[in-house]
Formats: sequence, C-alpha cells, structure tokens
Amino acid sequence: MRCPYCGHTDSKVIDSRPTDEGEAIRRRRECTRCEERFTTYEKVETLPIMVIKKDKTRELFDREKLIRGLTRACEKRPVASEQIDLIADQVEASLQNTLEREVTSSEIGEKVMDALRQVDEVAYVRFASVYRQFTDATTFIAEVNKLLTEKG
Repeated sequence: MRCPYCGHTDSKVIDSRPTDEGEAIRRRRECTRCEERFTTYEKVETLPIMVIKKDKTRELFDREKLIRGLTRACEKRPVASEQIDLIADQVEASLQNTLEREVTSSEIGEKVMDALRQVDEVAYVRFASVYRQFTDATTFIAEVNKLLTEKG
C-alpha cells in the first residue's frame, strides 16, 4: 500500500477491525518512512454475474430484484425481513462461489425455492407458482402434493 503522504510503498498495520456492516476490514497503517498514519479498507472483490433469462437475453444479477420477488412471495406470512435478506445473501453467495460468471434464471429460481421450502411452505408455493408459471389448478395441486409427499 502506497503512503498517501510520501508515496513510500512500505507500511505496517497498527489496527484492524471489521466495518459496521461487516463487508470490509478497516486497517490503520503507519508509513515506515515518514511515520504518518492513514486508513485503508479491504473488501472482497465480487465479479459481476450475468443472468441468462428464459428468452435467452442477458442481464446483470440484481439482488434487489431477488429481494422484491422474495418479499412478494412472503407477503402477509410470518417471515421476517431478516430471513428474506438471509435467503438473498445465501443465493448470491452460492452464485459468487461458483466459477461461472453466467447463470440461468432457472438455476437462481431453484436455489430460491429450496431456501423458501425450508422457511415457509406457503411462500414457497407462491414463488413456485410464478416461477414455474402455473397455468391451471392441476399444476398448482401437483406442486402442493409434491411438497406434502416430500414433507411426510
């Protein structure tokens, strides 16, 4: 890390601590030449993820869009907003941890449904009905029956 005062490239870390959000590490450094102190932040670099939609178009992964879909599915259900954020975090982390920079929307949908199935069955069925584009009551009933056989 280059000293902002004298440009020297050697410094020592005086103190390290996570930021309030826990997304970065704040480091207090001291230049070994001029002994001035300065602060740096270290953050994990995330690569952009492209989502391949059903119509073969591509768009950047949008965490807020994912949260909107989860919120809609969990509306009027006993699911805390923290749980919705946690699901979004888990889905995003699993996407970042793969070596793939492109992912299909169906892969994302399956990850969301797996997580929702554990949290709230009604929210799961709501999300599945939109995601899988249920066209009639028979498809809806088949999904509920599948959920019931897996459960018991």
